[in-house]
Amino acid sequence: MNSGNILVINAGSSSIKFAIFAATRRSATLRLLSRGQIQSIGSQKATFQVKNANERILVDRDISPQNTKIVLHEQALKTILHWLEEQKFQQPLIGIGHRIVHGGCQYHKPQQISDRVYQDLEALISLAPLHQPHNLNAVKILANLKPDIAQIACFDTGFHHTQADITRMFALPEKYWDAGIRRYGFHGLSYEYISSVLPEYLGENADGRIVIAHLGNGASMCAIHQRKSVATTMGFTALEGLPMGTRCGTLDPGVILFLLEEQKMRPEEITDLLYHHSGLKGVSGLSNDTRKLLASDSPDASKAIDLFVYRINRELGSLTASLGGLDALVFTAGIGTKAVPIRKKVCHQAKWSGITFDETANQQNKRLISAEDSQVSVWVIPTNEELMIARHTYSLTKDTIKHE
Repeated sequence: MNSGNILVINAGSSSIKFAIFAATRRSATLRLLSRGQIQSIGSQKATFQVKNANERILVDRDISPQNTKIVLHEQALKTILHWLEEQKFQQPLIGIGHRIVHGGCQYHKPQQISDRVYQDLEALISLAPLHQPHNLNAVKILANLKPDIAQIACFDTGFHHTQADITRMFALPEKYWDAGIRRYGFHGLSYEYISSVLPEYLGENADGRIVIAHLGNGASMCAIHQRKSVATTMGFTALEGLPMGTRCGTLDPGVILFLLEEQKMRPEEITDLLYHHSGLKGVSGLSNDTRKLLASDSPDASKAIDLFVYRINRELGSLTASLGGLDALVFTAGIGTKAVPIRKKVCHQAKWSGITFDETANQQNKRLISAEDSQVSVWVIPTNEELMIARHTYSLTKDTIKHE
């Protein structure tokens, strides 16, 4: 065979997103065949949807037909594999690539998952409790269902490995650094993809001083120079930095001590508060969905949006300082590419940076939304973490593709 297929899995607590790519030995180009997701896992209302590369819906159905039936992750993954088998793709599956949120100190390059690697990644669950256990659960299930297929871990922390130690340090005694307490950064697969396509948009300026704003339900920003990470807003865990959909963002550590000592909250209650009931949802008292907040006439909804925009602008200032200047700002992820009013608010507040905003281009969702005379160019570039994972998986499994 001269080609094979790669399955990409992004497993969450109640959903699994997947994509299937075709790869050939003669070319590093990967071609998307289909992508889909199973939603509402753990409920009686799980749904399975698949689209082809042209966004035409191939499957859209309930996979919990019985009222008493609750779909679990194993059944969801079996559903995906069964659908793939039904398609009778001409080429075999050669690798499964996983988004793994945390690689810790040890893992920053894509890694084939062995028992030892799995155990090392399990030890990091407390640093990414919303994601890591579900990422790894999918690995474990697929190891049983497809034991002969290589599984590749692609780390969201990996891209930030280029940062200087001084950037990653907390002002704590050295023994805590030695124990792995440092700023890791996240959303690395998204930043890596955007960095890889910058020359298509910015040309010779792609290696300049650029801030990428990955704005979604989880949100962070990253300063890059020569397309490498210099600084980022998330740190030891995915709680730090911007306020997010349900996460608090940067918080004075004294608040935690106060909640423990004065409010008598248990650690698990504080964890639940900071991860699930804070951010846009906590401030608005309404929703973590920016679309609902922007459409609402509630003062608290406006307050949540204003806080989000203020913190984006404040972090932009910090990241610009880390770069020694700013040449371009890039918006990406769900909010970054779709929330026209939020981009407008951010850019108007960031006039200090030299941004001159093009209202019409922004309204039309064009790729370049800064004016011709802007000192800093502003871009809207969709991310593609799935393709990034597929590329890494291909690089580690391509040798299994044999010449006919």
